[in-house]
Amino acid sequence: MNEKLKVGILGGTGMVGQRFISLLENHPWFEVTTIAASPRSAGKTYEEAVGGRWKMTTPMPEAVKNIVVMNVNEVEAVASQVDFVFSAVDMSKDEIKAIEEAYAKTETPVVSNNSAHRWTPDVPMIVPEINDSHTDVIASQKERLGTTRGFIAVKPNCSIQSYAPVLYAWREFEPYEVVATTYQAISGAGKTFKDWPEMVENIIPFIGGEEEKSEQEPLRVFGKVESGEIVKAQEPKITCQCIRVPVLNGHTAAVFVKFRKKPTKEQLIEKLESYSGAPQELGLPSAPKQFMRYMTEDNRPQVQLDVDYENGMGINIGRIREDSIYDFKFVGLSHNTVRGAAGGAVLCAELLKAKGFITKK
Repeated sequence: MNEKLKVGILGGTGMVGQRFISLLENHPWFEVTTIAASPRSAGKTYEEAVGGRWKMTTPMPEAVKNIVVMNVNEVEAVASQVDFVFSAVDMSKDEIKAIEEAYAKTETPVVSNNSAHRWTPDVPMIVPEINDSHTDVIASQKERLGTTRGFIAVKPNCSIQSYAPVLYAWREFEPYEVVATTYQAISGAGKTFKDWPEMVENIIPFIGGEEEKSEQEPLRVFGKVESGEIVKAQEPKITCQCIRVPVLNGHTAAVFVKFRKKPTKEQLIEKLESYSGAPQELGLPSAPKQFMRYMTEDNRPQVQLDVDYENGMGINIGRIREDSIYDFKFVGLSHNTVRGAAGGAVLCAELLKAKGFITKK
């Protein structure tokens, strides 16, 4: 590739926006040239706008420090500067829906980390290793929007990443009933322990909206494109509890599964370890070489040891064992702001570029 695509980050000063900026430093295909945020940040350099709120463990990239932040509401002005945008804006759901469609209608593809369009029938919600075929629905979306180049694609909630890929890898055994409990890191709320001291040595057994997302979003990812929209799968039936725990990065899931076709433990492990998808086949820059790994130790996966597996883009699975009520149970771990948020969106954009949906303007 001779020239990198110009990328804009909408909502670039927040935690997910910062993660986008850190992940895109030295990216082989994409270059952050434009950052947009709320009117109060507009006109400041990125370094000034973020101030002491840089939340990544790596330093702010030098290349973005002096970029002057634009007003995210000035859609035409921002869109004129870029080939496509990542969206991590902090607004109400209706406002997000409206602004992402406004950008798409300027013929600017939008790859969103937000939940607003996850159930818009003709917007693909993509885990690139699982449902890359859902990009087929983009043609119908463009027809609705009246665009030739502009569209919206989204990634699913961070909470499903540690178990939905596992269930998909096991689909030939027909999982039909799932109980999952997720233990979710505070960065999923855009917080650090400095911002949220009451989370130290604490657990909160409620995360607004998460349980419905955790139960329903895998079914949309597992669904099919029919008549220009995505029709969700009917199984497996999933029930979920979501708990906030005193961990900075990394969502863990404890999962119980019933199968119609009874596998062996060895078959389940083999399906996980051998699984690959479009990102691996296409050699996308952010793709993990091995999407899922099985850990044989009884005390793994652990957040501190394993959350950065494959640069945070891989899924860790452990403790597969037969259950006295369900058929099998397991523990999964994924990095919620890398695979589960910005990294998953970057991989989605790489897939869309590789398939010809994102090009230079």
